Amino acid sequence: MTTRHATSSDGTRIAYTTAGDPGAPAILLIHGWAQQFTCWQPTLDRLADRFHLVAMDLRGHGASDQPADPAAYTDTALWGDDVQAVIDAERLHRPTLAGWSYGSRVIAAHIATHGDAHLAGIVLAGGILAIGAAREDWMVGAASPGRDRDLYTDDVPRRLAATARFVDACTEQPLDRLTYASLVGANMLCPAHVRRALFGADVDVRPVYAAMACPGLVIHGLSDSVVTPATGEAAARLMPNGRFLGYAGVGHAPFLEAPDRFADDLAGFVAAQGTGGADG
Repeated sequence: MTTRHATSSDGTRIAYTTAGDPGAPAILLIHGWAQQFTCWQPTLDRLADRFHLVAMDLRGHGASDQPADPAAYTDTALWGDDVQAVIDAERLHRPTLAGWSYGSRVIAAHIATHGDAHLAGIVLAGGILAIGAAREDWMVGAASPGRDRDLYTDDVPRRLAATARFVDACTEQPLDRLTYASLVGANMLCPAHVRRALFGADVDVRPVYAAMACPGLVIHGLSDSVVTPATGEAAARLMPNGRFLGYAGVGHAPFLEAPDRFADDLAGFVAAQGTGGADG
């Protein structure tokens, strides 16, 4: 794997890691709130022999820049430009965008600002549909990060304990010790000011997905206690060409809890679109 940086429209450097053949169909993996690209390791391991995989660190996360101004995280256009910067840097031709949780907001921002004619399709895994005042009660699970204020405190011991609780709640069955520790560590790389700013806007992405022209696949754990399965079902219904796959006995992270099935479903979706790899 190789890690590089792309520069977004406001100068923020976005880190991304690549694996696989640049000539193969491209999948851009977009992680969730307070995570980084490493959460996708099971998918990278399973699909690098067949696809050009690119996994980005969102602004404020992982090895990407961490702007101090909250406006750097509430401006929808910037999220959309971040994705475009990575697409341009890797010269991705008709990529499939796959987003986990908050990654759904990032994908919607990209479609809102850059359209979807250049995309082969989008895949949501436990994706959200709204944040802030736009979010409705039926979308919010008992373990939603919005319900634990200690996740946003500047008090490091309290934030660490809350982060450990949150990661634990992301799966129906406990993860192995190494994976669990890696997820907690990745979360703690996202500072409190970024965590707070990520939910600082009132955003409803449902109109974006309702207007989307490219195909969509929504994968959602039916035991998800962070984002309700009803949210995933609603997302698939909104998409003119969308499909819902519910994973029984799986929580908020289907690619970690059912990695073989997730990789197969993602690969099947991409193959069905007949996509190419990098431009040129």
